[in-house]
Amino acid sequence: MGLYKKNVLMLLHERTEKYADKVALGMKTQYGWKEFTYRGVGLLSRKLAYYLLKELNVKKVDKLAILSESKPEYGACVFASVISGMVTVPLDIKLTKYELKSILSDCEPSVILVSKNYIETAEFLKAEVPSIREILVMDEPAYNINEKSIYQLEDNYDCKWSLRSSKSTAFIIYTSGTTGCPKGVEITFDNMLAQLEDLQYVLEQILPYRHVNILSILPMNHLFEMTVGFSTFLHFGFSIYYTPSLKPKDVLSIMREKQVEFMIVVPAFLKLLKTGIESELNNSPKIVQILFKTMFAIAKYVPSSRIKKLMFKKIHKKFGGHFSGCISGGAPLDISVGEFFERIGIKVYQGYGLSEVSPVASVNFDRRGDIASVGRPLNSFQAKIDKDTGELLLKGPAVMKCYHNQPQMTAEVLESDGWLHTGDVAKISKEGHIYITGRIKNMIVLSGGKKVFPEEVESVLEKSPYFSEVCVLGIPRHFGAKDGTEEITAVIVPSPDLYSTHDNEAVEKLVKTEVKKLSLYLTAYKRPVNIIISKDPLPRTATKKVKRKEVKELLTK
Repeated sequence: MGLYKKNVLMLLHERTEKYADKVALGMKTQYGWKEFTYRGVGLLSRKLAYYLLKELNVKKVDKLAILSESKPEYGACVFASVISGMVTVPLDIKLTKYELKSILSDCEPSVILVSKNYIETAEFLKAEVPSIREILVMDEPAYNINEKSIYQLEDNYDCKWSLRSSKSTAFIIYTSGTTGCPKGVEITFDNMLAQLEDLQYVLEQILPYRHVNILSILPMNHLFEMTVGFSTFLHFGFSIYYTPSLKPKDVLSIMREKQVEFMIVVPAFLKLLKTGIESELNNSPKIVQILFKTMFAIAKYVPSSRIKKLMFKKIHKKFGGHFSGCISGGAPLDISVGEFFERIGIKVYQGYGLSEVSPVASVNFDRRGDIASVGRPLNSFQAKIDKDTGELLLKGPAVMKCYHNQPQMTAEVLESDGWLHTGDVAKISKEGHIYITGRIKNMIVLSGGKKVFPEEVESVLEKSPYFSEVCVLGIPRHFGAKDGTEEITAVIVPSPDLYSTHDNEAVEKLVKTEVKKLSLYLTAYKRPVNIIISKDPLPRTATKKVKRKEVKELLTK
């Protein structure tokens, strides 16, 4: 029987019984490790569900919002919401309280669950959003917290689970926090279960063995983490560990302590790790640097990851010695970064998706020599390219139900026959592998009508060791014969090391020379006309995507 034909509550019950005493979720705190077994997660979620149903009398499809960093209690709160028949709304902790007010005014939750770090924000929201009846704190009670903690609820675990149709909404995931028009993607139980079935097949190819320890570094409000890093890994009976900090030192410490084998990452995290490894190498004795370069060159011709791990044993020891690979998603992977990790024996499986498909549409697990591909569509998906625009269209049981309260916006991306417009420009090879080449909305239209995708230009400029960050934009001209047309502009954040050895004028000269040199790899019309240097990091989303709109606003002020 296919997973997505099953009842999600039955599946939840099965897993808490099957893996009862295994660690499900854990996190390092200042007092040591806090770990929940599968049985423990089940008990805490049932205790909270009892309170929601019996004390608060929540009704089916009432909304439950969660405002918290990732932590073990988060999972129990999600399960409690499912058991009690509520719709879960995970919130981005990086949004302002005004952006959060806009989102909650749109979905009107009756309950908000919050970590102790965001109680003040939750109290503001309760005062501003009339639908919110109760705030519950997800941490253990403390003397200076006025709100009730989920740990203080009575030990009642027996309540009738609230069964809903598999076509009903399980999650509303807000993909932007704008104060104007919040965009909430409605994901059904059928959507989630279709993903579980597809991803089960993928993971059986990638991790076809035993128990696995996972390190979670992405926020739980991001659907990539909720679907893969949480739901799919728990379905397999894996142990998931959270890190309170993303500093490489803290991440590596947990990887060593818990012998982490696999992760879900965004490309920016991999780039950070690569930079850390290279920085350490640059500070090593010359003989160590020469030895690494020699081994790295040889490793290109070594097919076995096991042998590569032995060749780079010192690096693998820093990762705990058990780390085998990761799925990278959320943004395009820099090919040189992917190749670096593959070369030292760590597999990088590039994935592709968007919230509107719950969110994974493909994972490149079967064509290891071609890191640029995001793989074939998952088993339940169909994919095609719009002949006129080059846009990738997807269809399948994981495609969202709709945008919450936005029928017109839904109709703009979701055709009546089920095909979803992704907004991404792509090519599909004869073998069915997808290659993402750009975003329609990012496309720069030049005066002669030629079209340039900034991602293509960025992938060339990002090869420079002198550049920490790169963002390519189309900036309108306001003078001359080409007034109003766009020009290609490259915003470069130089590597901090440059400023320690060069003055500002020398850095500017070096950056501009480097851009011109690398631009020779591009067709003439794709080369940047303007080069802007910024000492400040570029504004980014929770999953480390550059906020192009904000960068553009800063430049056009």
